[in-house]
Amino acid sequence: MSPVVETIAFVFGLVGLGYCAGWAGLLRPQVGDALTDFAIVVAVPALLFRTMIGVDFHGAAPWSLWLAYFSSVPVVWITGHMVATRIFGRDAAAGVVAGIAASFSNLLLLGLPFMQGVFGQPGIEVLSLLLSVHLPIMMAASIVMFELVRRKEGKSSDPLRVLRDFLRNLFTNPLIIGILAGLAWRITGLPMPSLGMRFIDAFAGIAGTVALFAMGLGLRKFGISGNVKPALALSFLKLMLLPGVVLVAVIVIGLPPLPAQVLVVAASMPTGVNPYLIATRFGTGQVLASNTMTISTACAILTTGFWLTVAQRFLG
Repeated sequence: MSPVVETIAFVFGLVGLGYCAGWAGLLRPQVGDALTDFAIVVAVPALLFRTMIGVDFHGAAPWSLWLAYFSSVPVVWITGHMVATRIFGRDAAAGVVAGIAASFSNLLLLGLPFMQGVFGQPGIEVLSLLLSVHLPIMMAASIVMFELVRRKEGKSSDPLRVLRDFLRNLFTNPLIIGILAGLAWRITGLPMPSLGMRFIDAFAGIAGTVALFAMGLGLRKFGISGNVKPALALSFLKLMLLPGVVLVAVIVIGLPPLPAQVLVVAASMPTGVNPYLIATRFGTGQVLASNTMTISTACAILTTGFWLTVAQRFLG
């Protein structure tokens, strides 16, 4: 078995084990929620902190890397919105959810362990640079789009309150705190005490395993319940269109091989849980978002290997 195939089998195998544990009733759904909270609040921030204190972005200028990825996202977001509203007849608010679901990659619970398995620490360092702005940009874009829809419906919120809530949620997010704390420690130039590093290594070392297993338990809870056809269409956009557009972007911009490959593979990750959380917050499209997450994750077992092969062949 080739290392790439083994990595894909291992990563998605952990997700599958989590799903099976939930399906067989070995673990309650609440365990999945607790494990996800542990991964997001403790383990993954520790991994991001450790990455940031010694990061080397391998010749990739942050602005060119961000430009390559986020110039591609609107193409897929708009396409997802149009598919939901024009083809499946959903309203504008559900169209916003569709756009998010088609373009919001699971860079955290699935992306980090996958990059670690395929590219090692250099891949995590590049992905961390993308992660540092991915959530803020995607959340801000979703809030703006929903506010535009609400204005058209005469239900606009107080802009200052919306901005205040966004900033509070952003700077209390454990992932953002982990990234900023790591960068701040690096700037000071202080050595990390050995005891402190042992604590960080202990949590960072289990981040990938816990995150993947928790993700599988979460997928069992969400399942599939209606809206299958639009979810299939959005999954196709997420798994095929977004990485294809990113591939073109990294070639045009001329990113170095490693960052270019990481970006394409990151774009090929399935839909994460955040579109569902956003849909829940705004009270529309929850089933559409959860189905897209479940279906795209199942299909990603095949498509991530395809895009990894493409990236290594054309960008290596």
